[in-house]
Amino acid sequence: MDTAHIEGLIGMLTVLGILVLLVLPSVMGIVHDRRIDRQIREAEQARRETEASRPPRTRRRYFTTTVTHHS
Repeated sequence: MDTAHIEGLIGMLTVLGILVLLVLPSVMGIVHDRRIDRQIREAEQARRETEASRPPRTRRRYFTTTVTHHS
């Protein structure tokens, strides 16, 4: 290998290094988002399973009154 080949190799490795530095944050963000989405899906699935095992809730009606010093 002569000087031209070495300079070409150094230039190519520099460009690849810059490309990795530019792409790496995006890839890390995508991986993070996918992990969060998976955790949300698992939590929703667990909530559905616990709601399915509970007896159905009856609807309760609450009546409130306001009491003042004039009453």
